[in-house]
This record gives sequence, C-alpha cells and structure tokens, in this order.
Amino acid sequence: MKKKITIGVPCYNEEDNIELMYEAITKQMQLLTNYDYEIIFADNGSSDSSAKIMREIAANDKKVKVILNQTNFGPSRSGINVIRNMSGDAYIGIACDFQEPPEMIPTLIEEWEKGHEIVWGQKTKSKEIYLKYICRKIYYQIIDMFSDYPQMKQVVGFGLMDKKVADILLKTQLCDPEYSARHLISEYGFDIKLIPYEQKARERGKSSYNFWRYFHFAITSLCNTSIKPLHYITLMGVMGGSISFFVGLIYFVYKLLFWNSFSVGMAPLVIGLFFVSSVQLFSIGMLGEYLAVIVRRITPKPLVVEKEKINFDDD
Repeated sequence: MKKKITIGVPCYNEEDNIELMYEAITKQMQLLTNYDYEIIFADNGSSDSSAKIMREIAANDKKVKVILNQTNFGPSRSGINVIRNMSGDAYIGIACDFQEPPEMIPTLIEEWEKGHEIVWGQKTKSKEIYLKYICRKIYYQIIDMFSDYPQMKQVVGFGLMDKKVADILLKTQLCDPEYSARHLISEYGFDIKLIPYEQKARERGKSSYNFWRYFHFAITSLCNTSIKPLHYITLMGVMGGSISFFVGLIYFVYKLLFWNSFSVGMAPLVIGLFFVSSVQLFSIGMLGEYLAVIVRRITPKPLVVEKEKINFDDD
C-alpha cells in the first residue's frame, strides 16, 4: 500500500498564487509515483477570489481538499487545523507565496524515508528586504539565548514531519495555538534533518504580515520557550534596589561630611525616577505577556470556525 503525503497550504488573499501553487505541488508529486497524496488548502476568509479558485480546482481534482474558514484565524491556527484534518502518513507545510520552493518536496520525502522524523528547510540566504532578514537573525539569536532548549535558526516551519510527530505536537498546539511547532520540537527530542535553501522574494500579491504581527509573534515565542525573563526581572529588581541603597547611603554620608558645601540637586532624583519607572514598565509588560499566555491556555476556544469543507466526504 502506498504511503500518503499531506501537503497543507494556508492562504489569505492569494488569488494570484493558488493555481500556480497547485500546479507546482502536483508536478512534484506526480514525479513520485510510489506515493499517494492530498493537497489541503485552508482559506482564512479571503476577501478576493481565492475561495472561488479553490472550489474550481477541487471540483476538477479530488486530491485537492479545501477548508474555508469563517474569518482570518492566521496561518498558524489554520495550519494546525489542516494537520487535524490530514489523512497522510506525513505532513508538509508550505506557504502559498512561493518564498519556499515546492521543488524541495521530493528531497524532503527522501530524507524522511531515511528515518528522520522531521525534515525542515533552513534558510541560508534570502531575497527578502535586507532589514527584515537582519531583524530575523537578531530574533533567532535572542530566542536561542533565552530558551531552555537549543533553538534552530532561520527555520520558518517549511518542511515535512511524520504523522507521529504531528499528533504529538497537536496535543500541545490545541491547548495553545500560538505555540509554534519550530519551538516545540527541540524540547521533545525528535530526529531532525535540516535542508539548506535560499528563500525567494514574494513575486505576486502582498503579505498580510506587518511589523506588529511579527513583534507579537516574537514576544509570544519568547514567553513560550523560556521563563528566564522573569528570573532576570527579579535579578534586576534586587540589583536595582541594592545599587539605590548604596548610592543613597553614599549621598547621606557625603552630605553629613560636607553639609554646607554639598548640594544634592534635582538631576539625580529625576534620572533615578525615570530609570525606576522604565524598569517598572518593562517588568509589568513582561508579566502581562506571560499572563496572556496563561489566559490563552485556560480559555476554551475553538481552533478555527469552519464555514465549509470540500472533498472531505470520503474521509
């Protein structure tokens, strides 16, 4: 019996890319005659003609399945929902913007057959905006520095994972959809193979991700992978209090010795006030981020709300 590969493609307003992505994936899978496959498009409430194009493709090819979500739940949550609906022995996740090459699919499957549980692409070069690439490098360095487990750099989740791995990760991600699989796998000790590739620039359409969504993802990833920032906040408070005590003691003694000639002035008070206030705001902000993670995990919510599913009848 042939092994089956599930290829998941989350989409949002990708009308220019959907058909081309379908053709690119189909071309690669038809070269692999020893495998069965399914392509699952997950549309996040697109406002363009994405849903219409998906319906037309699914009507002509039963290997194509479509999940139409009620609204935009984001690529992470819709991707997790695709895994929940997969019927394959392995899962390949790929974005619909062609920044990651579908031509790598045979290589991913080949490495999986060698016994690797996870085969992911790792960017060695990128044609995206240079400033964005540098920010990503800084992000990976920070996450790796703070994380309780070694983190992989320049890995965006493009690649293949065995169904056994997908089922294990699904248990955690259903509790917290913001918990990215790329940060979980290091903790669970899976056999990982990284394949280098060059990330292309987006040629068609416009990305729905902006600075604030990237910033939210970065902060959430930090909170999900480590509690070290809380330890550092405690340490900062102890050190700040100790320094303030000794500085105050020095000022007090100096004033007693030079009562008439030494004037404390307002500058130290103003500088100290602003410093302490900024530390307090930073600490409250970090505590709020961790509190948001707790609230998200204890609040029962559906992963996504599906409006329609196409070609899932046989399953």
